[in-house]
Amino acid sequence: MSLRLYDTGTRTIRDFHPLKAGQVGMYVCGATPQAAPHIGHMRSGVIYDIVFRWLLRSGYDVTFARNITDIDDKILAVAADSGVPWFAVAEANQRVFSRGYDELGCLPPTIEPRATGHVPEMITLMRRLIDAGHAYDVGGDVYFDVTSWADHYGALSNQKLDNMLDSHDTAGAGLKRDPRDFALWKGAKPGEPTWETPWGPGRPGWHLECSAMARKYLGATFDIHGGGMDLIFPHHENEVAQSQAAGDGFARYWLHNGLLTVNGEKMSKSVGNVVLLTDLVEKARPVEVRYYLGMVHYRSIIDYTEASLAEAATAYQRIEGFVTRATEVAGSVAPAAELPEAFIAALDDDLGVPQALAIVHDAVRAGNNTLTSDDHGKVREALASVRAMLDVLGLDPLSAQWAAQGGDDLHSVVDALVAVTLEQRQAARARKDYAAADAIRDGLSAAGILVEDTPHGPRWELKRG
Repeated sequence: MSLRLYDTGTRTIRDFHPLKAGQVGMYVCGATPQAAPHIGHMRSGVIYDIVFRWLLRSGYDVTFARNITDIDDKILAVAADSGVPWFAVAEANQRVFSRGYDELGCLPPTIEPRATGHVPEMITLMRRLIDAGHAYDVGGDVYFDVTSWADHYGALSNQKLDNMLDSHDTAGAGLKRDPRDFALWKGAKPGEPTWETPWGPGRPGWHLECSAMARKYLGATFDIHGGGMDLIFPHHENEVAQSQAAGDGFARYWLHNGLLTVNGEKMSKSVGNVVLLTDLVEKARPVEVRYYLGMVHYRSIIDYTEASLAEAATAYQRIEGFVTRATEVAGSVAPAAELPEAFIAALDDDLGVPQALAIVHDAVRAGNNTLTSDDHGKVREALASVRAMLDVLGLDPLSAQWAAQGGDDLHSVVDALVAVTLEQRQAARARKDYAAADAIRDGLSAAGILVEDTPHGPRWELKRG
């Protein structure tokens, strides 16, 4: 079975056939960095990282563009409230986003374009739309005329134009031909940054930015456009309208990830339930947070609770425990070149990560059984297979990413100290001084170190949670 994806545009699962054989162009709406990232942002980052990794593993040459909306109404509002320049707000928060993606093991995109660096491309797109009769300028603003695209507008979001509310995206809404028209360009206002255009100074509208950047880096027609379900309307609907009205094919497949709630409620500053990535990494390691954010099917809503995070951390630790024990028994083993057929089928079926993880856990259970035997060949085989699957999901505990975050230098020091203590315990057991041996084990446990006696000798690990 080849890759199949749920396409929001057709509301069906479709076989994936890229525009050019062996190549994929993918655009994902990235951050509007008016504040530090919350876990909903990071869930999107993990989801499209898995998509990216699976496309690469499937043999495609992928150009992955994830934009940065570094000029926006929200950024300007934060800047005004805080007395900080708008560009400083955007830059400071974008750095936090970048650290968050790195911390969760996300591969860097091929290109991460910023809106402010692509005004010439936006001017070109507006000129094409005006010349084609799909846009107009008035009072320094430029608007897209939705009635000129009435036969198509609303197709992505499955809405009818007659049922749509007014677009309240500019202060000069009274100048519009139709209240549903949306802004491509916003005329200059006191205290706001501006760029020069043939229609006067101003700044770009949100939707125009993505169409211009996607076209520049992926071409007039490209394969995949991704983002959260909250972006389907108006953002993605407006993107596809302005791009196709200008004559571009734009995205061939639309992927939308489900949102994230907190204890059953939508995250909101007014409710006071916004959960930041920094909150999560105080409760679980970054690799466990990644497991948690990626374990539910990408189109499903995930409801955050501390209990569900703890359960996910425990599930990942079971996988990690096998990898650690198997490595101790069999030595260093590279990920297998081939993946299990069932794992491939799971990810090819609209990126079925929950089913793929179930296969990983089945392999771990089978692998644990091999550890009780002296067949090191079977141990190595099981370890190589598990590592290969984890590598696709960005979860291999032996990868450079997670080894670096694990604090290898400190671990080495602790390992040396624990080894000395375990030697004392083994000596006590050899002389049948079981009280002393138990006291040593209890002391290690009190210090947060768990000791497990195995057929290959004692092993230790730090307590989690």
